[in-house]
Amino acid sequence: MAKNRTYNRRNILIIIIVILLATMGLTGRLVYLIIFKSEDYAARARALHERERPIKAERGKIYDINGVELATNKPVCTISVIHSQITEPERVIKVLSTELGLSEENIRKRVEKRSSIERVKSNVNKEIADRIREYKLDGVMVDEDYKRYYPYDSLASKVIGFTGSDNQGVIGLEVKYEDYLKGINGTILTLTTAYGVEIENAAEGRITPQPGNDLYLSLDVNIQKYAEQAAYRVMEAKSANNVKLIVMNPQNGKLYAMVNAPEFNLNDPYNLINEIAQDYVGENLSSEKLNELLNGMWRNACISDTYEPGSAFKIITSTAAFEEKVVDLNDRFFCPGYKRVEDRIIRCHKAGGHGSQNFVEGIQNSCNPVFMEIGARVGVEKTYEYYRKLGLFSRTGVDIPGEANSIMHNIDNIGAVELATMSFGQSFQITPLQLLTATSAIINGGRLVTPHFGLEVKAPDGRIIKTLEYNTTDNVVSPETSQIMKELLEGVVADGTGRRAYLPGFRVGGKTATSEKLPRRSGKYISSFIGFAPADDPQVIALILIDEPVGIYYGGTIAAPVIAELFDNILPYMGIEAKYTEEELKNYDVGTFQVPNFIGKTKKEMKDLLKIYDFGDVYSSGEGEVVTEQFPLPGDSVNRKSGLVLYY
Repeated sequence: MAKNRTYNRRNILIIIIVILLATMGLTGRLVYLIIFKSEDYAARARALHERERPIKAERGKIYDINGVELATNKPVCTISVIHSQITEPERVIKVLSTELGLSEENIRKRVEKRSSIERVKSNVNKEIADRIREYKLDGVMVDEDYKRYYPYDSLASKVIGFTGSDNQGVIGLEVKYEDYLKGINGTILTLTTAYGVEIENAAEGRITPQPGNDLYLSLDVNIQKYAEQAAYRVMEAKSANNVKLIVMNPQNGKLYAMVNAPEFNLNDPYNLINEIAQDYVGENLSSEKLNELLNGMWRNACISDTYEPGSAFKIITSTAAFEEKVVDLNDRFFCPGYKRVEDRIIRCHKAGGHGSQNFVEGIQNSCNPVFMEIGARVGVEKTYEYYRKLGLFSRTGVDIPGEANSIMHNIDNIGAVELATMSFGQSFQITPLQLLTATSAIINGGRLVTPHFGLEVKAPDGRIIKTLEYNTTDNVVSPETSQIMKELLEGVVADGTGRRAYLPGFRVGGKTATSEKLPRRSGKYISSFIGFAPADDPQVIALILIDEPVGIYYGGTIAAPVIAELFDNILPYMGIEAKYTEEELKNYDVGTFQVPNFIGKTKKEMKDLLKIYDFGDVYSSGEGEVVTEQFPLPGDSVNRKSGLVLYY
């Protein structure tokens, strides 16, 4: 019995100790939770009774170089439903279907879905949202929001880009500068019961959204408008596939305009433009095909597409030759209309040849045999050395996503034939912007610049957040070669193939090009002209490409006049005043006259009409008897003594 009593006491003692230890442990845990974890659990408790609804931040605006708004925001609303708070589901379905223009089936799915909050529609006009508020429907939330708005619709659409439904950039500058433009979203905090029902008269918490920063560009709305107007005119007149036109300051790389005609409407970016849609009328496009067409419509071909530059590339070949001192202005060449290179006969654009000529005449005539000869003098290794110096093996670094790079021969695969064709811009491909940037370095004294649109990022209150900077490389071309090239290219406009870019009162330099598209002998061409002004101190450079023009396709005939028209508009706007020589004052009236419509006129009728109008040189082409095309176009304003081209 004594042993049993001892055993029982021991058990009781153990039980008491266990209870004491458990009590101490529980007390310690309680103290820890109450004192040390109180804030954490209070936050968790609040979270159980709070419902968050986001408040979109206002996206930063985009301005042109003069402070004109290119992208801004419109106040809109987002309509959402909270299943647990809806008391009249059928009424909610009917009202939202009517006001939002959505099917009742669509609305019902959202109303009946058991989720904390379900978005019904975003980007709802404020007037409609206000009407929905007036119904005072339980469980229907109307929250403030912003929708991106572009005041100029299609202006520079492929440069500026647009945003998606989430207010994030999709293409263009909207994507490139997303981190600056996007703001920080705010939040509305609503107290609810454990069942998710909103507590009446409970204070609503709010975290204020922070707006994004504003972006300031070098793009000039007025220059862009002039450029687009000129591009659309020639695209329509020549029934071309598209027209690309870039305008830049060659001294610092500031891009004033970039046209990819046809452009699309930034406020309606998911609808195909007429130029594309007309080819698919009546077809039920698959989502894959629609996406393909949309991506093509959004594509910025000035930076994303490559092409054979043709004779405009003779600027690069000439520069390399002068830098290597393998050609002199007075060197003489003979052009019989072709040049034999190994087993190939490579022809000049002039079938009968240019005969004997010096280098100055060779570049003015854009003679292929001359450039094949000087290309051979430079040689493969030195040719590629200057391509590299002028940035033709690398992307320009322009601040728009999607830039392509050049497509060049492997140096080990370049023979005499390849070198010959490269000398006049064939058998390789570059982007339009690469050519513009390389030419800028040649005419600005030898400084390779980075083309760009972005200048500054500012806070909404005007504080400068960041001044954007870009790389430059000096001495890629000597000042002496730069001076020679400016004078030669001015001569091309004054006396050569680029004479239709001549502009009285202004010194214009440039180079024409007519590139045959692949496959050869397809009859499809890209007509182009690159021009700059003033020729002695270039402040603006422009490049136009006309893709597959119908009828006359020579760059000197149809592309050069577009740059003349552009410069005639933008040079005075830029503060560059006309300075007429005595000869110009004698031969040209500072005023202008409107070009008549000669299309449909016979050769005999034209002979009489030309006695009335004060044209200068008149060029005729074709074997017909009736005028089918003319340049300048009917209705164009031109100076007295301007040239006229008639195609029969």
